Amino acid sequence: MHIIRDTLFIDPSDRGAAAAVGNFDGVHLGHLSVIDQTREIAQSIKTSLGIMTFEPHPRSYFAPDAAPFRLMNATAKANRLEKLGVEKLYEVPFNATLAALTPQEFAQEVIVTRLGLKHIVVGADFCFGKGRAGTAQDLQNFGDELGFGVTVAPLLSLDTAQVSSTAIRQALTEGRPMDAAHMLGHWHRIDGTVIRGDQRGRDLGYPTANMSIADLHLPKFGVYAVKVTVRDGPHAGNYNGAASIGVRPMFGENTPNCETFLFDFSGDLYGTEISVALVSYLRPELTFDSLDGLITQMDSDCTQAREILANV
Repeated sequence: MHIIRDTLFIDPSDRGAAAAVGNFDGVHLGHLSVIDQTREIAQSIKTSLGIMTFEPHPRSYFAPDAAPFRLMNATAKANRLEKLGVEKLYEVPFNATLAALTPQEFAQEVIVTRLGLKHIVVGADFCFGKGRAGTAQDLQNFGDELGFGVTVAPLLSLDTAQVSSTAIRQALTEGRPMDAAHMLGHWHRIDGTVIRGDQRGRDLGYPTANMSIADLHLPKFGVYAVKVTVRDGPHAGNYNGAASIGVRPMFGENTPNCETFLFDFSGDLYGTEISVALVSYLRPELTFDSLDGLITQMDSDCTQAREILANV
């Protein structure tokens, strides 16, 4: 997959795709439906399958002080889209210039002049342009005028509930990762680089891979059964484990992070890219009267996680 970040000066070979347009936060089942429709169109008109998204997320641009809300960072999203066979990922820079474009200017400047897209697919609730004034119907009208095709995909519902990034965030906030996975079509994952922590886990007999969760929507704090993919390095592969997400209240005030213990693993993961999939919520964060009490609980957590993951 080719990622195009400079959309002002792109190679001619990157123009002319059929592209699904949106933020695709989480890449959930509703997004997959839109991408599948785009794939069929790309094949029918013999062009590349593309995605046009925005970095940073427009919500981050307009409300920079709001609580983190993203389900996945740009790297995790790109990894997921590549697995789905996307060939061109247009990460359009979202800035003051883009935000000021009227809906018609957006259609002309971005879709036609910059990217030269042949066909675009959007969800029925798609809005665009300054003040989100443009609708999916407006986009179809602009497509007729400017010479690109437009398909409006209906919103997807499961069990009478609409699939949305908002509903997925709510499920994660409430400690329901399996419900989130039902809407996503895959496990919710936290992707990132393993960083150095306080190394308390090593002293307790549970060495962990520590990751920052800054700028991401925070799942319910606590311990989870997880599946882990080590993406690179000598230990690349798939593992089961248990992860603690939160502020580690037994050890004072701390920045929220994700600490993952990989079962049956021995090795150095510092600087490695890993992906932690939340499978099942086991318990909330707790404080203990002693380190022995904490170790006993961790033993129990890992036993429970192994049992759950053996059947997933």
